[in-house]
Amino acid sequence: MLLTTFLQTSADELATTVNEVAGDASFSLLGLASKGGWLMIVLAILSVVAIYVFAERLYAINHAAKVDKNFTKDITDYLQDGKKKSALALCKKSDTPIARMLEKGIERMGRPLHDIQAAVENVGNLEVARLEKGLPVLASIAGGAPMIGFLGTVMGMVQAFFNMHSAGNNIDISQLSGGIYTAMITTVGGLIVGIIAYFCYNYLTSRVSDVVYKMENSTIEFMDALESGAVSRPSGSIDLDVE
Repeated sequence: MLLTTFLQTSADELATTVNEVAGDASFSLLGLASKGGWLMIVLAILSVVAIYVFAERLYAINHAAKVDKNFTKDITDYLQDGKKKSALALCKKSDTPIARMLEKGIERMGRPLHDIQAAVENVGNLEVARLEKGLPVLASIAGGAPMIGFLGTVMGMVQAFFNMHSAGNNIDISQLSGGIYTAMITTVGGLIVGIIAYFCYNYLTSRVSDVVYKMENSTIEFMDALESGAVSRPSGSIDLDVE
């Protein structure tokens, strides 16, 4: 009899536990986030901005990195054959940072080599700045989102202690739940947004570094060709663009 009663009680407790777990599982993430208060709206906006900046910069960087491995060689071949206009046309057609750098160098041909190199480097710096546009926003979100989450934590705890003080000796756990929800949920939300933005920033930074390496390599090849005298031409020379 006692064994039957014990088994029945255990079964009832197990069923109650399963129902509670099922009820918790059905609790939507949106409803949980709403407990975090208005700071969750700020974090949601920051997450949308981070995703947009990442997608837009990724597209731009991928486009900048698509350069034919023989591009610089084709340019130098054109110049060696005296086809300066064809070299410029190829640069304009490519529409990449490397192409714009070499285009500036070709336009400066006939001037001293240090002037050509300075012009190419100036364009390169502008192109790098263009590629890095938007990355400071991701860095700010990566650092700012967790701080906003921690701000929500402090505000939630202040709210919880205020409710405790107002309740006096009649403290009810339901009076504290709002502040605790705000404290915990905003922290989790801020960390999630910050971590995602942090990894996105580092990934884009590494991709920019790859493009910069290609730009530097192409610049070295172009300047070596000029220094060798194979494509160097005096100022004011007649350009014979013979196809």
